[in-house]
Amino acid sequence: MVAGVRTRERQVKTDFGTFSCTILYKRVINLTLRFGRDGKIFLTVPYRTTLQEADRMVVQHARWLAGRLELQKAAIPLESLPPLPSRDECQRILQQSLDRVGPLTDPFGVPRPKLRLRAMKTQWGNCHMYQGYITLNTALVRCPEDLRDYVALHELVHFLHPNHGAGFYAAMDHLMPDWKDRRSQLSRFVNALQGS
Repeated sequence: MVAGVRTRERQVKTDFGTFSCTILYKRVINLTLRFGRDGKIFLTVPYRTTLQEADRMVVQHARWLAGRLELQKAAIPLESLPPLPSRDECQRILQQSLDRVGPLTDPFGVPRPKLRLRAMKTQWGNCHMYQGYITLNTALVRCPEDLRDYVALHELVHFLHPNHGAGFYAAMDHLMPDWKDRRSQLSRFVNALQGS
């Protein structure tokens, strides 16, 4: 046990099932939920949090928790995914995705951003609009081409719409009508994030 951290195992009944979680009492201000690599649920809470408050947090997020657990059941095992190639090969493959979808945003004046790579545990990519570059997760190379293209386009559309508001989704609908299906398929590759 980490110094200053108390833990407690807890079963919380909700409308979406009973969840087993580990409550971590720490010097924090807010209550936060997260999943461990093995699918275990962790709830970090301030020291003075009551069990009722902790349970309420789980109940409020029960739909999300159930959805995440379903995704993990449907996820492709890490050992079934292709191995991660060299960094140079990752750069080449992901640049190809960016080059394929770039023409979709060209008519809107989106400049071709620089591509940076990073191994990330929770994101497939992110956009640095004001710095003029996007970062794509090297783990994307372990996913099919059409899913890599979806993530590349997602980040390019952020140059038009910095947030995930209605305009962003309208642009995605227009430029890649099947993006929701691709996003759903991408969730099956969540284990690639752990092996990046």
